[in-house]
Amino acid sequence: MARSTLTGSRIRERRMMRGLRQADLARQAGISASYLNLIEHNRRRIGGKLLLDLASALDVEPSLLAEGAEAALIAALREAAADRIETGAETDAVEEFAGRFPGWAALAAAQHRTIADLERTVEALTDRLAHDPHLAAALHEVLSTVTAIRSTASILVETKEIEPEWRERFHRNINEDARRLAEGAQRLVSDLDAGRQQDATLDTPQDEVEAFLSARQYHVAELERGGTATVEQVLAGAGLTSDAARAMAGRILARYAEDAARLPVAAVVEAATRGIDPAALGARFGVGPGAMMRRLASLPEGVATQLGGPFGLVACDASGTITYRRPLSAFPLPRFGAACPLWPLFQSLSRPMMPLRQRLRLASRTEGRFVTHAISEPVGLLSAERAPLFEAHMLFVPDPDESDTGVQRVGVTCRICPKADCRGRREPSIMAEIA
Repeated sequence: MARSTLTGSRIRERRMMRGLRQADLARQAGISASYLNLIEHNRRRIGGKLLLDLASALDVEPSLLAEGAEAALIAALREAAADRIETGAETDAVEEFAGRFPGWAALAAAQHRTIADLERTVEALTDRLAHDPHLAAALHEVLSTVTAIRSTASILVETKEIEPEWRERFHRNINEDARRLAEGAQRLVSDLDAGRQQDATLDTPQDEVEAFLSARQYHVAELERGGTATVEQVLAGAGLTSDAARAMAGRILARYAEDAARLPVAAVVEAATRGIDPAALGARFGVGPGAMMRRLASLPEGVATQLGGPFGLVACDASGTITYRRPLSAFPLPRFGAACPLWPLFQSLSRPMMPLRQRLRLASRTEGRFVTHAISEPVGLLSAERAPLFEAHMLFVPDPDESDTGVQRVGVTCRICPKADCRGRREPSIMAEIA
């Protein structure tokens, strides 16, 4: 979540003035210390009862902690300065600037947001141009048609004597190819325009399934313990148009129902309040770390936030092909092409059954930090007559610790990764190195 308020900073200042530890204040407010840490670093918005509880514990008026329009503007300016630290913006004078010239300050903040949106658009379109097979097919059709028209036109120009019947045939071919070129160009433009928007076109069965899950925020309430529907009933109302998408969604929903039956939300939340360790939590419930990761990533958004979330999840098969995506806004997952080979997700494939925990710093304009848990586990029953087939999971959650101790800097995918001198790079990046 982008830092757009100063409420957390005010809470931290008041807590330190009163000589309270984070754990003490969190206990009085009825939340975890890790969640309070996220609040104090302006990574979580708060309001309502939680704001009142914190104000009561700090013995201050809630209005003194709540954000105002000027506070939000100052936070946006600080974020802009942090993203372009090489400019040397005088951050110690940002409050004076916002107070004396609110119009100019608002303009600078708005331009920063616009630049960020444009950069994300460039990244998305570049990734599509490099890896989207449907876009490549449309472009190939346009180029093939142009070549056909050029060849036919060359014959008409270079051949002095052409029988009327052949000339008419060539003209008809040019007309048909020109019509096909116009249609192909229109499809190409429409595809690119769709790529600029937040809602991607549903070109593949996996796109359909991911759109279905995203609309539900990856939580299927009907399949929870005591739910009102079966997998078949949920699938019937999913609105999936292709048989492949329905088959893929059926497998995901069947696994979801199995996880929900073994891992009730209330029990998972109670156990996870002591800390997020998928291996230890899984052992407590008699399931593997991968199942626990899937369960944490499927918790309702409000519940996940209480545990220090939200939780993102990505899974891949033994070939390294991504088979499941549950992205976070600060940690996007590639829709096309291959992901960063430095992710613990892929490292776990070479160390099966060994839980990996790694702090990551994402090489992007925000440089967000995440705690990741990864493991590779065999799929299905083991047999002495055949080699096991492995599947890897990686759970990731925003890291409240802003230190760089033990942090690995990784990208999303090579084409849009600004990291220089990377030993895992496969192709050049369009993004300049971020200072």
